Formats: sequence, C-alpha cells, structure tokens
Amino acid sequence: MKDNMGTDSKPKISGFEDLFGMPADKRNEKDVRNVLLSELHDYNGHPYKVKEGAKMAELVSSIREQGVLFPGIARVRPEGGYEIISGHSRKRACEIVGLQKMPMTIWDLTDDDAAILMVDSNIQREDLLPSEKARAYRIKYEAIRHQGKKGNGLKDMEEIFGDNWKTIQRYIWLTGLKDELMDMVDEKKIGFISGVDISFLRPVEQDWVISVLRKTRAKVTTKKSKKLKELSMKQKLSERAVLHILAARESKQEGRKLTLHAEILDKYFSEGYTGDEMVEIIVQLLENWSKGTEGR
Repeated sequence: MKDNMGTDSKPKISGFEDLFGMPADKRNEKDVRNVLLSELHDYNGHPYKVKEGAKMAELVSSIREQGVLFPGIARVRPEGGYEIISGHSRKRACEIVGLQKMPMTIWDLTDDDAAILMVDSNIQREDLLPSEKARAYRIKYEAIRHQGKKGNGLKDMEEIFGDNWKTIQRYIWLTGLKDELMDMVDEKKIGFISGVDISFLRPVEQDWVISVLRKTRAKVTTKKSKKLKELSMKQKLSERAVLHILAARESKQEGRKLTLHAEILDKYFSEGYTGDEMVEIIVQLLENWSKGTEGR
C-alpha cells in the first residue's frame, strides 16, 4: 500500500530522529503553508529522480481523490521562494492534477541539516537507482563530516540505513563515475562492482572506456574492470589497453567462474567467519536446496 508521500506506508524506521537524523525540536509543525508551486524550487544537487510511470500515476490518483495528505518540507531561499527538502514527487503530481498550490511545512535549517534531512526522507524508497543511492550517501556523508561530529560517519550511516559501511563506501566511490557510465550502471549494462572499479579511473581513462563501449558490443565483466583499475593505479593504462581489455573474449570456462563480492557476503556473515567457513555453509545450503528440488 502506498500513501501519497509516494513511499511505502509501512516505514522501516522507528521514529523522527531515525528518519531525519536530528531532534524533533528542529521543526515547526504549525508552520504549514499552502505554497504556490511556482515558488517551490528543487533542492540544489537533489540526487533522487522524479520518475513518471505507475507509481507516479498512483500518486496522482491519490492526490486527485484525497488531496496532499502529508505536507512537503521546505526552507526559505535567500533569493526568494522555497527550496524543497522533501516532496519533489508530490509537487510533480500536483502539477499533473492541475493544482496551483501545495501544503508545505517550512523549516529553519542549516545547509548541513537540510542535506541530511533531504537524504533521509527519501532513502527508504525501495526503487532507488544505484546513482540515486550513491549521490544520496555522498551528500549525507559530506554533511556529517562538515558538521564535525565525532565518530565514524560511515558507521553511523550503517546504523541508520542498514547497508554495511563498506557497501556505503562503495556507493560513495561510485559517484566518481562520469554521467554516461553511471547511466550504464543504472541500466544494468555495467555491474555495480565493475562500476566501482571504473570509478577509480582518471576522467580521460573513463572517456576511453565510454568510447570503446559506444563503438563495440563489449561487455564489462568484473575481471575486465579489475584489470582496468589495476593498470590505472599503476599509471600504465592507455587507450589501446582499454580497447584490448574490453574487447577481449573470455572463454566459456572463465564464464563458469562465480565471485561473491564483499557487499553480498557482508549481509549474511559477520566478520568472524573465515572464507572456508563461508564456503562450507554456502555449499551446505546449496545441497539442501538441490535435495528440495529433486522431487519437483
């Protein structure tokens, strides 16, 4: 079930501080205004895309029938109007419905608090693209660091969002990709791990990768992306080498190899497990699964 915030009606968080990362006294719930849509401006660097499609249609239908049940959140812009912190999709739905105004709660927020609130109020969505999650995590991490809070920012984010801190770090690294390569990750033309590898390449080296992928039907495997990263780190990567690596055909035997990457294993095994122990458990689970399918 969806509410007309455009999110799941069953939140994954327990309270205000879990969601917004700041105490409730930062807000003024009574200061709700019906603001002209023309006065509402997108958050600068907003990492989330306002997507058309079935979910937007559902949101439009809800607002058409019930109005906007949950006000958006905004802050005053020095240059006039308001900056949307939460409610970009609701604003778009209001435009489609033909409304002129939308209820907004106006908050007094610093730049860092605004960044954290903007990320936290959207990160629980289940349909986030890798690019959205990567940019959101980076914005939040940089805001936490700028605030100068004690502790490990990545560890703090791990406790809030549920992703292992190493996975969060990889998402942040992913923001080093050029837009065209990031789009390929979103479209699943490049795998997440390969995208992280390529994010370590210099801009000109990423341009070489883009050029090869445009001109050929080359597939970026983890083996190829790892090789690109290794050569780049040694400052031995050339345009010719990029073409050679990406255009190379892998044998069928190589295609049968399977690598379970850390961000997958970290979800199921604590740091106390050795590699051999993890393999033993996985093999046992596969054997049990195989036995269960024999009679089907």
